[in-house]
Amino acid sequence: MTTIISPASILGSQAPRLTSLPPLSLYIHIPWCMKKCPYCDFNSHEVRDQSGGMREAEYVAALIRDLEAALPQVWGRKVVSVFFGGGTPSLFSAQSIDAILAAVRALLPLELFAEITLEANPGTFEVQKFADFRAAGINRLSIGIQSFNPRHLKSLGRIHDDSDARRAIEIARENFDNVNLDLMYGLPEQTLEEARSDIETAIACDVSHISAYHLTLEPNTLFHRYPPPLPDDDLAAEMQATIEQTLALKGYANYETSAFARPGRECRHNVNYWLYGDYLGIGAGAHSKISFADKIVRQMRYKQPREYLAKAVAGTPESGLFILEQHEVGRRDRGFEFMMNALRLTEGFATEMFVERTGLPINSIQRQLDKAEQRQLITRDHHRIVPTLTGRRFLNDLLQIFLPEKGKA
Repeated sequence: MTTIISPASILGSQAPRLTSLPPLSLYIHIPWCMKKCPYCDFNSHEVRDQSGGMREAEYVAALIRDLEAALPQVWGRKVVSVFFGGGTPSLFSAQSIDAILAAVRALLPLELFAEITLEANPGTFEVQKFADFRAAGINRLSIGIQSFNPRHLKSLGRIHDDSDARRAIEIARENFDNVNLDLMYGLPEQTLEEARSDIETAIACDVSHISAYHLTLEPNTLFHRYPPPLPDDDLAAEMQATIEQTLALKGYANYETSAFARPGRECRHNVNYWLYGDYLGIGAGAHSKISFADKIVRQMRYKQPREYLAKAVAGTPESGLFILEQHEVGRRDRGFEFMMNALRLTEGFATEMFVERTGLPINSIQRQLDKAEQRQLITRDHHRIVPTLTGRRFLNDLLQIFLPEKGKA
């Protein structure tokens, strides 16, 4: 933990005080992709779109200026993990990734053996390029497979096929010993056997981590406007149970709602997120959560790549230069935000962590905890609060209990 020295700019707040700061992660957003998938609601833009396409060198320079501008908010804090997300970060050259990481190391104290993840699309794999990513300092690769079924890959709008997926995994395992595969289930017209086949194929690849997400129709996506025929709720639940059981039998622990890992291979970056740790997000549309002695702040960068890049040439780096939105997390929202994240973890959380990360006493949510326990959605003692199997299955119902009352800060 980091001992707090309160910046003068935040003195005088009446918010609950933190006695120590949580771990700090760094998120780096690369906003471009080869093709926008119909289910994707992330801030991603096709390389060939009308905004002028990918401007790699300019964007690397902008990221470094963004990091420089943000430094006063995180002075002296060690970075425990770095995550390149997108978009498709693997579209960038290894030289660009190396330049970004060199700047990170020069500007921030990076923990020895910090987890450094790069997201990659199977359609962008080249043998030498991924060897060079490893040499640049990437030590964890996350590959967006989604499915090994050619029909489903086509319906999801992916630029790769099943042979590309297998080849990408082969290249990844030649260069990295820590590899995650992203899969999806509940796909258009998917059968239970097809979902089972996908997860068995992923397990056969012998990777350290597998993420399995239920396809949801997010607003502002093509699938939301033109919904495809999806499995009903009962079939989707059966798929989820089959995936969980199959992975458990092969030694993968379901440590978070959608995440499964070999022992010791949990994603440290994401675990910090779920335990209400801090993260500085740089890049177009990136989000941050940063704690100070007496306030917790959330930020969002300018979203459009063109607008974000314009900020980089607007003048000398200063705090707030790249920030589009910023707000302080209110007292009631702190408790809800913590529970919304931590209750996704299968093993729950230590009671003292709630106090440490929110600055609130645990009895500030006593009524909600009592209600959740009465409904058998959590178990608890003086040391730990854990979601039950029912609580994990009906996570939205569990989280609803902790929603702040309207009209209260």
